[in-house]
Amino acid sequence: MKKAILYLVDEAGVIQGVQLSAELWKKAEKVVLPLLEEPESQELQREGPLKDFQTLMEYWDFTYPYSPRVRCPHCGASCEDWRTDEKHTFILNTANLGGLLVFHCTRCGTTIRHKHFKDHMSIEHTIPAKYKKS
Repeated sequence: MKKAILYLVDEAGVIQGVQLSAELWKKAEKVVLPLLEEPESQELQREGPLKDFQTLMEYWDFTYPYSPRVRCPHCGASCEDWRTDEKHTFILNTANLGGLLVFHCTRCGTTIRHKHFKDHMSIEHTIPAKYKKS
């Protein structure tokens, strides 16, 4: 099995990559591919949406308190406060003064929209195409 893995090293001998045999790849593919699809959650949280969210909070005049709880209707992931969640389960992609907050679920890729109206909030979501049945 030693020949199933080829280490690719630079001039200093530091491993830069690994090449797997086709046989080993067939065994590892189901485990490795989902890891490659997971977004880098901290890189996704851009400063712009956070500033827009802060502006929304400054001008919040709805008849109910803001709730930072987010739940993914597709995979069931949830957190009590997306702002302090250490796992970064949900990343804020969009925020605007009109009350729209759009989150990305880092677990399954679903887009979750919190639409805040004066007296209520509605939640909509869109699942990634890879989960949609043809």
